[in-house]
Amino acid sequence: MTLKQFSSSKCFGGLQKVFEHHSVELKCKMKFAVYLPPKAETGKCLVLYWLSGLTCIEQNFISKSGYHQATSEYGLVVIAPDTSPRGCSIKGEEDSWDVGTGAGFYVNATEDLWKTNYRMYAYVSKELPQLINDNFPADPQRMSVFGHSMGGHGALICALKNPRKYKYVSAFAPLCNPVLCWGKKAFTGYLGIDQSKWEAYDATCLVKSYPGSQLDILIDQGKDDEFLSDGQLLPDNVIASCTEKKIPVVFRLPEGYDHSYYFIAIFIADHIRHHAKYLNA
Repeated sequence: MTLKQFSSSKCFGGLQKVFEHHSVELKCKMKFAVYLPPKAETGKCLVLYWLSGLTCIEQNFISKSGYHQATSEYGLVVIAPDTSPRGCSIKGEEDSWDVGTGAGFYVNATEDLWKTNYRMYAYVSKELPQLINDNFPADPQRMSVFGHSMGGHGALICALKNPRKYKYVSAFAPLCNPVLCWGKKAFTGYLGIDQSKWEAYDATCLVKSYPGSQLDILIDQGKDDEFLSDGQLLPDNVIASCTEKKIPVVFRLPEGYDHSYYFIAIFIADHIRHHAKYLNA
């Protein structure tokens, strides 16, 4: 598959690059960012996938989170894809900030309007990892995933739907039970009115039927997050499901932090340290 490099910048001894390719799953051109640490010059590296939130592109995480130093030190290749297909000429795809462009919700759409292009779950869990493994010094047996908000939801469902594929999962302010809150609008558009289909992309529901081996989860949630107080994130629900299934989850609720990248920047190095620990185990 042909990759077109858009940019390359040196950072903490490694290289922050952005590429474009044609996605088979999404039937459009997609950009993704990849950070290659100094270790990538001499051998295969641990791989960490970041999934961003609503309205984001591949640039938000790489320019705002401050992740480069920690991933350089631990020798991780970090991948940050876009959050949706773009420019697909779908009626209404630009009309709303939480459905359509910038709002793929990491599902495989089944409704006629969206199903040809909006297959972000297949893209981030299958197509993109294969592309990375084929073109970069990435160890396909040692990968993990994390994300923020809608991307935190994406990270959780990727880990829960693929036992043993991801060594660790963490999230910042994830949508933990989208069938009951923020996901309703997007899930209706992408998956239709049959709510049983929604549960296949809801972390709280997936935990209840998780069949796999041991999975450890880390969630950081700012206590002053406006979306938490509005009942859009519902972390208590996924924690209750994890407790029932005896899946270890570390939940931290630091005071004073909101939903922004200022919050992410404070704790990003700690998340990367946790991922490196499990990836090296």
